[in-house]
Amino acid sequence: MIRKTSKTFLWISFVLLLVSTIALYFYVRNLLRTEVEEELFSTEARIESMLLENRPMYQLPPIVAIENVEVLGIERLKDTLIFDPSQNEMEEFRELTTYSNINGRKYQITVRALIVESEDILIAVVISYLIIIALVFLFLFYLNKAGNKSLWNPFFRNLEEMKNFSLTSEKPIELLQSDVLEFDELNTEIRTLTEKVRSDYKNLKQYTEDVSHEMQTPLALIQAKIENIINDSDLSDSQYEHVTSIQKDIYRLTQMNKRLTLLTKIENQQFVNPEVLDLRNVVEKRIANFNELFPDKIEFDATNTVKVKMDRYLADVLCDNLISNAIKYSSAKKSIGISIKDKTLTVFNEGGDPLRHPEKLFTRFYRETAQTKSTGLGLAIVQKICDLYGYRPSYAYVDQRHVFNIDFN
Repeated sequence: MIRKTSKTFLWISFVLLLVSTIALYFYVRNLLRTEVEEELFSTEARIESMLLENRPMYQLPPIVAIENVEVLGIERLKDTLIFDPSQNEMEEFRELTTYSNINGRKYQITVRALIVESEDILIAVVISYLIIIALVFLFLFYLNKAGNKSLWNPFFRNLEEMKNFSLTSEKPIELLQSDVLEFDELNTEIRTLTEKVRSDYKNLKQYTEDVSHEMQTPLALIQAKIENIINDSDLSDSQYEHVTSIQKDIYRLTQMNKRLTLLTKIENQQFVNPEVLDLRNVVEKRIANFNELFPDKIEFDATNTVKVKMDRYLADVLCDNLISNAIKYSSAKKSIGISIKDKTLTVFNEGGDPLRHPEKLFTRFYRETAQTKSTGLGLAIVQKICDLYGYRPSYAYVDQRHVFNIDFN
């Protein structure tokens, strides 16, 4: 804002300076010309008075020239150039030529005035004006800039406070008071808005936690009862298929509830205990867990050790989601690959065609096909974890392989 107002001030001042300088030039020029002409007419009147009183005539060529003529002419006022032997150059004069009939004799009276000095005076006046205006302009510019900075200081201080405002903090926002009525009104509205947002956030957070907690118990009970039905009842094949389908849906619902709760916690920045981890050790432990279910399915290659600073639980979730996603979409007889190289974690699997909408891959609930039995939250959680710590996830389809990279630089 200060830069914009200063720029506007500069442009307006420049235009005013230019216009006023041009106006001053022509005004002073006209004023000096008028004074020279008044001097010419005054000199001519004195000469006529001398001629009328029969006093001795004087001539000072080229300043004053008096000639007897036969016919009276018309008065003329013009500029002319006359050679000046002392300067050895042509000088500009203002020339007045009049005709008078005095004591029965006709005279042509020519009076000239050097106007070079008037031009010098004009230039001196304009230069002096420019210097004075420039000094005034510089003074006003810095005075205006300092005044604007002081005036807008509360606004920028409060803007920084708003940038640092956190929903999770209990500390109220501290705004700087101002003498400007509009800024005070803005402060009042900001305080009201932030308190309302913080209150709504707390209510929503409490609601989410309560719903998540309350859902876990009935889902666990339903899951246990269905397992009892499957184990203890004599079910037909059709009934067995229906019950197992219900069991799978409840499992998906349970997983979805857990993942939504995790996403909420990440967004609320509830993981506040990061530590320096050896990424290679984290990945090896996660692979060991998967090998119990999918033996010889994972190939791991680590050329170096990478240190990352993040919450240990989130590091496990990050690796689990990438590995489980690769296993889920890989061909049954094909292995998946994991590598760590140059601070980059790569997980890839073979099989399938390129994705139709890879730009949506890390969004919530996105599934490439409706037949995919997935919550659509695994990669969204990966994205949120990376956003939390400033890492960069990416996807590419290379050599008929789906490749996921996490750049930890």
